[in-house]
Amino acid sequence: MNKKKEKGQLIVLSGPSGVGKSTVIAELLSQRDNIYFSVSYTTRQPRVGEQDGVNYCFVSREEFEGMIARNELLEYAEYVNNYYGTSLKAIQERLDAGIDVLLDIEVQGAAKVKARCPEAIFIFIIPPSFEELSRRLHRRNTDSEDVIAGRLEKAKVEFREIPHYDYLVINDKVADAVGEIEAILTAAECRVENRKGILAQFA
Repeated sequence: MNKKKEKGQLIVLSGPSGVGKSTVIAELLSQRDNIYFSVSYTTRQPRVGEQDGVNYCFVSREEFEGMIARNELLEYAEYVNNYYGTSLKAIQERLDAGIDVLLDIEVQGAAKVKARCPEAIFIFIIPPSFEELSRRLHRRNTDSEDVIAGRLEKAKVEFREIPHYDYLVINDKVADAVGEIEAILTAAECRVENRKGILAQFA
């Protein structure tokens, strides 16, 4: 039964730096066609190799502050003098069209989304162990020891937010983590309230 869904599902994915979120997301998107990855807006400059509309939507500070003023953002935050945020309109259009929307945001952003969209599915991705997280961050070879230590400390703070999430996915092997997320999405589709359309004929 490949009936188009009446409404898409909003999925919020969080996890510490180095857990492998982007790899898991890329794999998930390649396996599911009815899912849209929400690209965040940012005022920071593109890094080498980053494309506008793919990695981020790059906008000026004035444009971003205009979006804040017009209440067009589902959530936003400021890091190191740059804004990052999620466009409410882009998400709403897709959800209304029956397309699932995936957000990759950190814990503060997720808390803001939960306040405005409590019906969303909140998934936290963790590494199999803290040692493994440290290994993955070192393996990247992009950060100094100080930066890695900072990221590990931040991860400990983020882990305290896990009780506010619905699901915990362990990213040991990417395929297994993707399989767990697929199972969560399938279960959500089977919820009674998400199948009201089919219920009408049995009334």
